[in-house]
Amino acid sequence: MSPAIAAKEGGRQRRPGSHHNWLDVRSEEPPSLALCGDGLPGDEAEELLQPPETGVGRAKGFRAELGSILLLLVLYVLQGIPLGLAGSVPLILQSKNVSYTDQAFFSFVFWPFSLKLLWAPLVDAVYLRGFGRRKSWLVPTQYVLGLFMIYMSTQVDGLLGDGEGRGPDVVALTVTFFLFEFLAATQDIAVDGWALTMLSRENVGYASTCNSVGQTAGYFLGNVLFLALESASFCNKYLRFQPQPRGIVTLSDFLFFWGAVFLITTTLVALLKKESKELTATKEETKGITDTYRLLFSIIKMPAVLTFCLLILTSKVGFSAADAVTGLKLVEEGVPKEHLALLAVPMVPLQIILPLIISKYTAGPQPLNTFYKAMPFRLLFGLEFAFLVWWTPTVRHEGGFPVYYYAVVVLSYALHQVTLYSMYVAIMAFNAKVSDPLIGGTYMTLLNTVSNLGGNWPSTVALWLVDPLTVKECAGAQDQTCATTAAAELCTKAGGSCITTLDGYYVESIICVVLGFAWWFLLGPKFKRLQEEGQSSWKCKRTN
Repeated sequence: MSPAIAAKEGGRQRRPGSHHNWLDVRSEEPPSLALCGDGLPGDEAEELLQPPETGVGRAKGFRAELGSILLLLVLYVLQGIPLGLAGSVPLILQSKNVSYTDQAFFSFVFWPFSLKLLWAPLVDAVYLRGFGRRKSWLVPTQYVLGLFMIYMSTQVDGLLGDGEGRGPDVVALTVTFFLFEFLAATQDIAVDGWALTMLSRENVGYASTCNSVGQTAGYFLGNVLFLALESASFCNKYLRFQPQPRGIVTLSDFLFFWGAVFLITTTLVALLKKESKELTATKEETKGITDTYRLLFSIIKMPAVLTFCLLILTSKVGFSAADAVTGLKLVEEGVPKEHLALLAVPMVPLQIILPLIISKYTAGPQPLNTFYKAMPFRLLFGLEFAFLVWWTPTVRHEGGFPVYYYAVVVLSYALHQVTLYSMYVAIMAFNAKVSDPLIGGTYMTLLNTVSNLGGNWPSTVALWLVDPLTVKECAGAQDQTCATTAAAELCTKAGGSCITTLDGYYVESIICVVLGFAWWFLLGPKFKRLQEEGQSSWKCKRTN
């Protein structure tokens, strides 16, 4: 429903339960050779897909690697901080009355995590052997993040506007937080890879736990906690005895604090944590960058994979208005942004339990049936959210909103999560089912990347279309309109005011639901039929 509380199906969403490096392309079947279509020549593919050597060593218990597990947890927490901060900015911008066109432009900030596959081969293959394969990228990336945060702490207040006639500089904010997300995505590639060699085979399963818990905690700190402490009304009501005009912290304070934390943590990692050179040599032998890109291209050329990509890229258009715009509309209607962010707290247990329950229904041979069945219910929530936005100003009173209003919002969001996770877990299960085990890491990451992009681009388009679809009239001034920003200014100077006669959000909500049901009726059956494709349609060609 909003950048703060919606479980995004785009860049910020992780791959639950994935313990594999994105570039884990070595074979589990050493006698075979894999070719996707007319992909790699025999000798190159055989070299690229060689099996890892398995070293024989003494099994390590959990306690023996507790330090490494805690380090991974800290690194993933740090990764979640810029993600959470980026998610809080749209709510801040909305409270400053920026246009939805500006919100659409800022939404590009969330794309790097969906696009990291484009530069991940470089991160995996280029490094300083003496310093460490993963530290070669982790340390400089986190240093740049820390220094950039400290520098931006001196600039961000100006970028957000002074409230005295100068509005937010959305372009500069977008560039700034895009760089934050790009650096965080690069750090994620390095940490994911390091987790595989930092922990022993017996304990590598804890990597996904550190990933899930750490990034969720970091996002909570950077989003929910920040918005609460930044809000003057929240702090005055719950944390202070004497009211103050500002919150306890500002975005500038928050950036400076976490910038310092990044620098200190990175220095400690650089000096005290060593990479295992033995593991680096045996478990992670670097394959050519060109070979990896050719492998990815050869996978996506397969007819079944190409059909899946085209369908999944269009499947989430029907949800875009509900997912991308609803939360911002609630802020526009007066719901405090910190209250909207805090609604994420009761959702955490639900978001942990739902995948466990839904996985029982997606573990069979036809996981996309769950996706297909959940889709119409999720589409209908788009209309329910539109009604919720329309209802919001009618229940608002001088002291805010009644408790029953927030109860309705939480219930609506909780039910929406059931449909969202049903579709998400189904897609993850299908991707795992069809991914060729010979090159499973690369294959599944490619499918997940396309799935994430299928949620990113409709959200950006949905935000951009709100303003063009909105109809406004100039009340109180003759011969004036509000069709453009310049016309609206002339209306105001003439003593009039712009009145919204048709909110583009409601138009868009109906259009999205119609398009969504059209996809469900016309393309949904074809999407389900992908499950009937034989394994040969998904697997790379093998020659012995």
